[in-house]
Amino acid sequence: MLDKVPFNGLEKTPKYSTIATALHLETAEVQANLTTKGKLLGLSTDFLYEKAALFDEMRSADAFDSILALLIYGLVLFPNLDNFVDINAIHIFLSKNSVPTLLADTYHSIHERTLASRGTVLCCAPLLYRWIVSHLPRSPRFTTNPENLLWSQRLMSLTPADVVWYNPAYDKGTIIDSCGEFHNVPLLGIRGGISYNPTLARRQFGYPMENKPLNIYLENVYYHNQKDGQGMRDQVVRAWHTIRRRDKGQLGRKTGIIHESYTQWVINRAIQIGMPYKLPRFLSATTPALPLPMTFDTKKEYQKRITELTHESAMWKGKYQVAERENDTLRGQIEQRDHANLKLRQQMIERDSLLQEKDAIIDQMPGGNKRRMDLFDGPHSDFED
Repeated sequence: MLDKVPFNGLEKTPKYSTIATALHLETAEVQANLTTKGKLLGLSTDFLYEKAALFDEMRSADAFDSILALLIYGLVLFPNLDNFVDINAIHIFLSKNSVPTLLADTYHSIHERTLASRGTVLCCAPLLYRWIVSHLPRSPRFTTNPENLLWSQRLMSLTPADVVWYNPAYDKGTIIDSCGEFHNVPLLGIRGGISYNPTLARRQFGYPMENKPLNIYLENVYYHNQKDGQGMRDQVVRAWHTIRRRDKGQLGRKTGIIHESYTQWVINRAIQIGMPYKLPRFLSATTPALPLPMTFDTKKEYQKRITELTHESAMWKGKYQVAERENDTLRGQIEQRDHANLKLRQQMIERDSLLQEKDAIIDQMPGGNKRRMDLFDGPHSDFED
């Protein structure tokens, strides 16, 4: 699928014969049962259930699997209308290239709900769940939830050291880096498009996060197909005809190092967006000095030294992580107190400003100065003598 343009919604309606062949049905059957619902062509789930049951009775495994797969596409991966598998899901099913659309729908839906500050995520929720869980620690603290905390509370309590950033099983060596005139990857979803920034995902492939990302690599693309007055969808479709990739030779050595400038950028972004961290986040990694080259007389001596350094590295890494968590907690508590004090000072300034405004209004009234002094219950300092 590396060179294939993903689903964009501008494709022509598939031929009846094409759908029939994929589902092991007769062309006349497909033609008779394609109906319109919500202005979209598609197949009812009643019809597909009926065909699945028939193929099961006939022990026709390939035909049964095809119907089941289409139902999964229409009801789980790309749900839209109740009891209906629409033409968009059928298109993607026939293309066998669902991953870009799934990623686009997930990003688009989360972004839309974030802007609206309400609603549910309209994408494949089980897939999103599996992705989140795959990056969570395997400790009982995260695999169980005895306190019945919300997902937001559980996720925001994580530190960078808790997250499983890199999984070799998902590393294919080559990643799509940008498309066409865009410096990132504009994704095409069912309902619209949104940008995906590979420069922010390199940590998941084991590559270092070296510097603050340049704004040019974070171009903002977001639109709805029904409100696309500037023709963004056409631009994105054209861009996918020119795909640029990067491999190990271009992305650098896999070190997993997170440099200070990148970490600081993440912290600033979190503050700007207002992410609800339980404790503030701090710089958790800096660029280590490069070690000097070492020479050894024998291979055995070299292997022994490598083993010693590996054990020493693991020991210091464990101590570092413990100290980092403790420092995070202490610094977080200090910043929380500083924040509370700052908020209190701001409230006092606002109160004094409000009192001054009221005093000014009273002074402008006839006998205002005497009336203002009368507002105080006790003796005023000016009149104590």
